[in-house]
Amino acid sequence: MQTTRSPLARPFPDMPAIAGVSLRVARARYKQWDRCDLTFAELAEGTAAAGVFTQSACASSEVELGREAVKQGRARALIVNAGNSNAFTGWRGRAAVDAIRAQVCAALACGVDEVFVSSTGVIGVPLPIDKAEAGIAAALQAEPCGWEDAANAIGTTDTFPKGAGASAMIGDTRVELAGIIKGSGMIAPDMATMLGYIFTDADVAPAFLQEALERANAATFSCITVDGDTSTSDTVMAFATGKAGNARIDSWDSPGADAFAAALADVCRNLAQLVVRDGEGAVKFITIRVSGAASDASARTVGLSIANSPLVKTAIAGEDANWGRVVMAVGKAGEPADRDRLSIAFGGVWAARDGLPVDDYDEAPVAAHLKGEDIDIAVDLGLGDGRATVWTCDLTHGYIAINADYRS
Repeated sequence: MQTTRSPLARPFPDMPAIAGVSLRVARARYKQWDRCDLTFAELAEGTAAAGVFTQSACASSEVELGREAVKQGRARALIVNAGNSNAFTGWRGRAAVDAIRAQVCAALACGVDEVFVSSTGVIGVPLPIDKAEAGIAAALQAEPCGWEDAANAIGTTDTFPKGAGASAMIGDTRVELAGIIKGSGMIAPDMATMLGYIFTDADVAPAFLQEALERANAATFSCITVDGDTSTSDTVMAFATGKAGNARIDSWDSPGADAFAAALADVCRNLAQLVVRDGEGAVKFITIRVSGAASDASARTVGLSIANSPLVKTAIAGEDANWGRVVMAVGKAGEPADRDRLSIAFGGVWAARDGLPVDDYDEAPVAAHLKGEDIDIAVDLGLGDGRATVWTCDLTHGYIAINADYRS
């Protein structure tokens, strides 16, 4: 992790242990750093698994194998390697993942499709098999750890560990959810972004867990961006051990299905926002609310056009209420828009209404709002009922410094 903590950081929350989940960390030493960089999560037999993965055409072997394995819906273990993405490494990368899965299968006496592997870090360097195997061996012998240790171990350029929890009532049974995530740069919504893992003791059918995760992802992880770049390794997975003893959730008609899905979405939303708060070099957390669009999908596209605009992001970094840059970003989005119906606000103060500057617009409260850490931009297109919320951060010199020195 970076030594300078993001000014937007949040304290790591208290999260309950999840029955059926045992966490361990170890030092595989993928990079020259004095920290744990391999995370091992052992899962109870019968644990349901779901996942969403990057849409990158240059995905890693970990992602390709994960996409296939998750179709059978079961998991016994998760291994996360930090410091080396093992992407764009050809047969050597695949061999490393095969070796990891074989080692874990032998230790847990499980099927190869029940072992999920993620790697994050530098692209184009094969994952050292000897280091991975030594790290796994160490993890298998290590004492169980807590959520914060696991969250620290999966980080790369992250400046703080990220976690979120929630609970839900399924009938008379309380179920718990706990999630950790890493992500700071190379963050753009082309599925999910970063590496995120959510664990629950609820008894949930794999098909329903997959559907609930995809629905939550669409409104959270797929609505954040730091820099417009999508990783080769993006993965978000959910694991349900079934140890809570609730009546099994098989479909949306099952008692408690809506409550569980809402709790899952809440965890996803909090994790997604934490990634943005740790955006490389960020000092402003920006919420963009788009309404009046032709459709929800159109609103999301417009929101992301604004969120990914370097001109908008640098204006916010400079605390400049330059709403003309928002107009530009709306116009280039490629979605239905009408100049004479467009309205824009900062911090709840409308700067433009129906395609014109507001006559009595007072920039003082807007300037005060932009000096804060949490920035709100509202855009109403005046065309329909479509709406979406997107989260991003500002663009500062810090982003350049971090990425210029990333491999050193």
